[in-house]
Amino acid sequence: MELTKHGHACVVLGQGEHRLVIDPGAFTDPAALDGASAVLVTHEHPDHFEPQRLRAALDADPALEIWTNRSVAEKLDAPAGRVHVVGHGDAVTVAGVEVQVHGELHAEIHPDIPRIANVGFLVGGVVFHPGDAFTVPDQPVATLLLPLHAPWSRTAEVIDYVRAVDADQAYAVHDGLLNDTGLGVVSGLLGERGPGTPTPFSRLAPGDTVEL
Repeated sequence: MELTKHGHACVVLGQGEHRLVIDPGAFTDPAALDGASAVLVTHEHPDHFEPQRLRAALDADPALEIWTNRSVAEKLDAPAGRVHVVGHGDAVTVAGVEVQVHGELHAEIHPDIPRIANVGFLVGGVVFHPGDAFTVPDQPVATLLLPLHAPWSRTAEVIDYVRAVDADQAYAVHDGLLNDTGLGVVSGLLGERGPGTPTPFSRLAPGDTVEL
């Protein structure tokens, strides 16, 4: 499986002829959807979900389908059978790969801001994208897509989350709000300048690809 990082929270997982796109939001180049076999969306915030782009992609490719939670599906208002609602505990086959769903709620931003639905996706038993939450799957994770920076997190919580998941490798996502200085500081705290985690951490620049 190939992992390609796109803008902010979006990645594309490629296996054979299949391209599985996760969270192609407003901070992501729309070209990330080119050639998509399927799309996974963790939640409704615009940095993860851009409904007009997804409707256009559905119109352009009659074979394209989307898996997401109910609130996102209702906002898409797509043709029947093209958008599939999933929730915590579900296991589905998407673009030829098993996808398991973990988690139910977005992390708390502030007590006065209502929490929304958020699901994380474990793809092929290998790659876990938690969306905007620190969900710990109840099974081993080889590759963790780590939300590096967000209005709902502190770096201490990010470090503790890496420790809790205990993956073989972590790659940064959700880093679109950081400039180069911030990326260096936060990445350093997850690496050799920090308190230490059991998981090797690195950041891919948009467009970078790794083999998993």
